[in-house]
This record gives sequence, C-alpha cells and structure tokens, in this order.
Amino acid sequence: MSVTGKSSGGGGRKNPRLHQKVKTARGRKGGSTKWLQRQLNDPYVQKARALGYRSRAAFKISELDDKFKFFKNDMAVVDLGAAPGGWSQIAVERCKGKSTVVALDILQIDAIEGVTMLEMDFMDDDAPEKLCSHLPDGKADLVISDIAPNTSGNPSVDHLRIMGFVEAAAEFACDILKPKGSFVCKVWQGGAERETLQALQKRFTKVRHAKPAASRKDSAETFLVATGFKS
Repeated sequence: MSVTGKSSGGGGRKNPRLHQKVKTARGRKGGSTKWLQRQLNDPYVQKARALGYRSRAAFKISELDDKFKFFKNDMAVVDLGAAPGGWSQIAVERCKGKSTVVALDILQIDAIEGVTMLEMDFMDDDAPEKLCSHLPDGKADLVISDIAPNTSGNPSVDHLRIMGFVEAAAEFACDILKPKGSFVCKVWQGGAERETLQALQKRFTKVRHAKPAASRKDSAETFLVATGFKS
C-alpha cells in the first residue's frame, strides 16, 4: 500500500498544512522533537488517525496479509505485544465468521470490540497457559507478534534481547498452532535471526522475510512470515 501526499495550489507553492513543524520546547530534547515532527508528518500516522486505527503498524500487518493471505474466516488468532492494538483491529476486520482474537501486552490496551485483552508479560511462566485458556480447544490458527523490549541504546545487546523475544514467540507458536497454521513476527536485522529462520523452516512449509512499505526505510525491522505449520 503506497501512501503519498501532494501539494495543491498554483505556482508549485507548498501547502503549509502538508508539512508541520514542531518547535523545540524548553526542556524538550532535540531527539524527542525530531521524533515528534516525524510522527506529525508521517502519511501513515495521518491515515491511521483518519481511519481510526490505533497506530501506523496497522498498515504493516495489512500489507503483509495482502501479500501472504494469512488472515482467514473462522480462525483463532493470538496477538503478542499487541499495544496499542493496531494489529488486533486488522485481525478483527479481516477474520470474519466465528473468529477469536486474543491480544496480550504488558501495557494496558483500550478495549477493542471482538478482542479478548490480557494485560501481562508474555515472558511470565503462566502467560502461555492463560492465552490458551481463551482459545477454542486451546489451539490457534495464527500467531502474530510485534513484541519488542525496551531498548538500552547498545545495538548488540538490544538485538540479542529482541531475538530472545522472537525465539520465545516462535516456540509458543509451534506449541499451540493447528496444522497448516501461520506465524508472523517482527524481527531485526543483525545476524542472529538466521538460526531462528532455519529452525522455523523445519516446522513450516514456507518461511519468508518481508518488509512492507509502511515500515520505515531507515528502520532495521523486518518481518518473518511462516505458513503451513507441520504438526
């Protein structure tokens, strides 16, 4: 999905409303000002607000599904690292019929119709059991994960921590997925993901990397899409 903004008016003059500047407030660091300005001028952020999505991440999962078709009717979906809820919103939109969507995050998520919310840490010992208790027969057709830990500022350490969450999510998916189920997970480029990719290739018919257009070009994030789970 490509979203672009064009200026209007004659003479090639830019519409001042299309690009918002953020003044550096007293006490606000330059980095936070830059982030806020990028958010205000991000076309995906603007479109998410217009369509009522919780975050621009909704377009990432939408674009991945447009390509790989993992959302289906009458399915059970688990959304890990769900806050603020953009992925769950798309899951509800695209999974019709008797579908179940269970979302988990350590942060509180405002209610979404059709979604069961669990406020807890996925790494807690009892998290998998509680998730399964809300699924028909304790099994899922699809596990989607946008989990990422808080960063420390050390790229090497942060990458290892992120991949630890990816591996935990992948292990959970392999424990609860039904035959032919799918697993979609955010990962970060850096090398360690190769082992996870190889492990998933043994458990799924197809495993592919993808970077949707809604993912910022300067971001190291990419996504693993594993389909055709082998029970």
